[in-house]
Amino acid sequence: AVVSTQSTGAGKTIYNLNVRGKRGNIVQTFPATEYDFIPDRLVVKKDDLVHVQWTGSNSHDNNNDGDDGEGQGGTDRSNFMEMSDQSESYPKTIKEAKFWDGVESLTDPDADGTDIAIGLASAGYYCSKKGTKNCDEDLSLEGRKKHIDDKMNNAPASYFGHVLKFTKTGGMNYVCTRNNNFSNRSQKGSITVKN
Repeated sequence: AVVSTQSTGAGKTIYNLNVRGKRGNIVQTFPATEYDFIPDRLVVKKDDLVHVQWTGSNSHDNNNDGDDGEGQGGTDRSNFMEMSDQSESYPKTIKEAKFWDGVESLTDPDADGTDIAIGLASAGYYCSKKGTKNCDEDLSLEGRKKHIDDKMNNAPASYFGHVLKFTKTGGMNYVCTRNNNFSNRSQKGSITVKN
């Protein structure tokens, strides 16, 4: 879905929150970088919009220089989950994640905060909890017959995500659970919403 800037985004600043880097450790990815959110520290005003999205691959090649990382070799996957503090490595459960109570989606106006959190946590494998006008029930958490793989191998490599509108101020630390282990950079970030 494309968001019209005529009514919902007119006069607003839209920030792109994306993923950069590629699969592998620091030596294997050189001269590029390991996975990271960009920007990894984002401060916005309550009236600003943020498009959380990323692209990835199912068949990248590090020229036989190695392919360290989680999941099936040659694949890129990212997700986006709230966590308590940057020093931690584990996300909150969807029920514990309170940031989403103050967020709306311009790309899926019927989605509530839980739906948005589920979509970002699963890289779009699940588009919502039960389905919305823009998310078929068959692709929702409660409707999909096959569950997401522990390493997200069956999740999409790329995700259009959501254009987020904020209804209150606050902040969130977030983490990618697939690319956050001892051999890879900790793929983390934070977003702060101010008046």
